Amino acid sequence: MHQLKEIATQVRRDIVRMVHGVQSGHPGGSLGCADFLTALYFKEMIHDKSFKMDGIGEDVFFLSNGHISPVFYSCLARSGYFPIRELSTFRKINSRLQGHPTTHEHLPGVRMASGSLGQGLSVAVGAALAKKLNNDSHIVYSLHGDGELDEGQNWEAILFAAHKKVDNLIATIDCNGQQIDGSTDDVMKLGNLRAKFEAFDWLVTEMDGNDMDEVISGIQKAKSLLCKGKPVIILMRTIMGKGVDFMEGTHEWHGIAPNDDQLQKALQQLPETLGDY
Repeated sequence: MHQLKEIATQVRRDIVRMVHGVQSGHPGGSLGCADFLTALYFKEMIHDKSFKMDGIGEDVFFLSNGHISPVFYSCLARSGYFPIRELSTFRKINSRLQGHPTTHEHLPGVRMASGSLGQGLSVAVGAALAKKLNNDSHIVYSLHGDGELDEGQNWEAILFAAHKKVDNLIATIDCNGQQIDGSTDDVMKLGNLRAKFEAFDWLVTEMDGNDMDEVISGIQKAKSLLCKGKPVIILMRTIMGKGVDFMEGTHEWHGIAPNDDQLQKALQQLPETLGDY
């Protein structure tokens, strides 16, 4: 567990450096999801770093809230999909690491273009059904923002997944209560998400997404609910900007980059553990 926490710290360090380097990107949600994606890619998910687009014979992951690409790219690089030094090209011209992940860049680990919010669950459900058709017993994972649930396409996919008994899927909602224009309560109140998903006939579990022990146990609990005729959702409570005190808990760091002084303050709170790119 200590090693996973060290990886998550380095991932957070990567995030603030990447976004600072081009003065562009989305640090807030990326920092909040660092523990979850670290747990997924370095412990819980069965995946092949040689990368086949079809994902047959392995677990697959879809990032729906594609604006948090910094955390996704860091975890992919540090788990062996492409050279860590490539993180220095984030959002630069001709880089494979665009601001939102794309498939035409042929970046290993990326199976869908994302950033147009609300589409990821539909793709994940389709992939899960494909695994069933292929008699592939591996798991489909997906990650979504809570503000992203404002998009109606999600709820069509939620209905469809339950109707088709897509029980090899674990979707996770990053419940940080923030979106680009303010808190989710102010922009569009989501109400009781657990009750909503249960009403849509999903199996629901919850966890603290910024406690590595709870993240591991939460993912494992979700796995135990698979193959019971219903899709599974994790409601993951996180703090936007987690790990950098002046970024925490506010939508203001959803999509702006730290200046030079702010970067140094952030890095002082995020000690180098695995070596910078």
